[in-house]
Amino acid sequence: MAMALEGRAMKDDVLIGDTPKAQRRKARLKHLQTTGRLWKHSTLSDIDGIVQAHELKELYNFTLVRNPWDRLVSYYHWLQGQTFDHQAVKLAQQLDFSAFLNASPIRHSLRAQPYRQYMTASDGIEYCNAYVRLEHLEQDLASVWTHLGFKLDIPVANTSERRRDYRFYYSNEDTDLVARICSRDIAQFGYQF
Repeated sequence: MAMALEGRAMKDDVLIGDTPKAQRRKARLKHLQTTGRLWKHSTLSDIDGIVQAHELKELYNFTLVRNPWDRLVSYYHWLQGQTFDHQAVKLAQQLDFSAFLNASPIRHSLRAQPYRQYMTASDGIEYCNAYVRLEHLEQDLASVWTHLGFKLDIPVANTSERRRDYRFYYSNEDTDLVARICSRDIAQFGYQF
């Protein structure tokens, strides 16, 4: 989505992420005073200072979400290929998938960051006009395209080397674990294993 949108970015627009244009403009972020980290998974609370919470209600805010069971398989495989120093990277590289899911830091991180947390500003209010489920991309993007007044082609990028059917990776116990940990996201977006 970021790659599709960056093609329409104006020369003074702030881009946060790892897309080619955002990387070329990364130096611009150093002067910005924010309450959180500026990276591709920044929350609305993190960007306070660039956009104030009271300004968010005037903007059209949307984000992508994914089936938690599929998301965790993808996350695990992505972490296995990383080289930066982070506890989740070490866990994914040292543990099999089940042990990774059951590791206390992973469980805690998942509980602490349901999707709505990304769209909650520093004032504690959730500002999201559209949650776009990857599994229903065209259907959920309809309201975004209507608001923007144009439609974009969304390239497929950032895929991981893994089996496409995420269900292969789960035992019954691990399926239930994710259902408990991600229960808010599952309920909000109607996800099923």
